[in-house]
Amino acid sequence: MKLFLAILVLVHGFIHFAGFLKGFALKDLKELTLPISKAFGLAWLGAGIMVLTFAVLFLLHSRYAWAAGFAALLVSQFLVIWFWKDARPGTIPNLLLLLLSLASLGKYRFERMVERETLQILGQYKNSSAVSLMEEDLAGLPKPVKNWLKTCGALGKQRGGYGMIIQAAELKLKPEQKEWWKANAIQYSTLDIPGFIWTVEVKMNDFIRFRGRDKFEDGKGSMLIKFNSILNVVNEKGSKLDEGTLQRYLGEMVWFPSLALSPFISWEPINDTTARATMRYKGTEGSGIFSFNSKGEVIRFSALRFMGNAADSKRLGWEMNISGWKTFDGIKVPSEMTSTWKLDSGDWTWLKLEVRDIRYHAGAGS
Repeated sequence: MKLFLAILVLVHGFIHFAGFLKGFALKDLKELTLPISKAFGLAWLGAGIMVLTFAVLFLLHSRYAWAAGFAALLVSQFLVIWFWKDARPGTIPNLLLLLLSLASLGKYRFERMVERETLQILGQYKNSSAVSLMEEDLAGLPKPVKNWLKTCGALGKQRGGYGMIIQAAELKLKPEQKEWWKANAIQYSTLDIPGFIWTVEVKMNDFIRFRGRDKFEDGKGSMLIKFNSILNVVNEKGSKLDEGTLQRYLGEMVWFPSLALSPFISWEPINDTTARATMRYKGTEGSGIFSFNSKGEVIRFSALRFMGNAADSKRLGWEMNISGWKTFDGIKVPSEMTSTWKLDSGDWTWLKLEVRDIRYHAGAGS
């Protein structure tokens, strides 16, 4: 679809050259009844080149395509209005040019916001020490957590730091939704100072996409979802979201095993295969239960989480069930999982997630 739209813009750009041909008497075009001077002929040529430039930048995913698009739109529509009798049909493709330029601008502004917020979160991390995780560090942990840290390869790796997770996903936004929407996401997580920023692009169809950003910083959560990178669909903050986002961060310990020794997390043994973790950070608190199999692999994280941020939102059962594992930088972590809400009407699995890569920095995986 992107190629098809770009072709429409390209055709629109080439049509502008008709004004140049007539202005310089290079071709007799009976469709153009109004006289065109050489000065306006050059203006039509310039407008055409500007439209073509936008089409190329749009195809190349240039973050500055919007600037070329708005410039081309202003010149093109000025000429359309000036030569309205002959050129008024050009208003329709210029509307397409406007929509594509707005989408490009929205994408640019969203990406710039994410870059700023990512730098702010990662800027809190300082690689002041390179302390490796040793077996004696596990002394105060429940038995299944100790076993997990030993078997996953975390011993001997550096503690703390930060990491980047590259994900592919399929999701549903409502329990009654039939089809799965494909998505790609990137997350940066910091461990010494708890925080993460997760950005996702969801493709509903060839025309409609959503971009989302979830963030956990200073003990607070926030969620932003934009329609085609332009209009806000969700922009939420609040205590219930804070708690749920902290619980999400807690569960993502499965990708960063050294987080089990965070001073903000306390453990409570349940039995030989499960343990409860509680995290308290800057006034926000949440807990969840980690489950492990006989091999010492983590297979589930479950919690009571607020579903939504409304005043009447209630805590409901939520599970992250793990079905596959991969090794990144010598650490075996979950790579395939689903996320399920336990509703009164039955289980609603809304997310299927695959981890494509994890890049640990300064011992973030640990």
